[in-house]
Amino acid sequence: MRTTRQPPRADRYGLPWHAAMRAIRHGAVAAGCLWALAAQADIPAIFRDADLALGEQLIRQHRCSQCHAEKVGGDGSAIYRPLGRVNTAGLLRGMVEQCNSALNLQMWPEEVTAVAAVLNRDHYRFKD
Repeated sequence: MRTTRQPPRADRYGLPWHAAMRAIRHGAVAAGCLWALAAQADIPAIFRDADLALGEQLIRQHRCSQCHAEKVGGDGSAIYRPLGRVNTAGLLRGMVEQCNSALNLQMWPEEVTAVAAVLNRDHYRFKD
């Protein structure tokens, strides 16, 4: 039994279906790349290579929220953005380093940066 090959289906613009899907896929990839670049531009340079998952893990491991709640009461979020103390990404990283030193947490510099990057993402939102 001999079968004949069917021509590819066309979309409403007359393009073959597979060509239309390829164009959509490439457009989505391009849009995703542009979104990623725009999101990266909003992150301070000091935090661009930070490992956010590591920062979240360290915040849980060292019980930062519990310590902050003990210091300021409530859920501890009042400790963020103290009047005039932390107003740049660099100062935020410095405050995390101060906690690291004062509490002898023994975090490496890249771990301090990861924690500060998570705090920036969740509370401070400093931009370059």
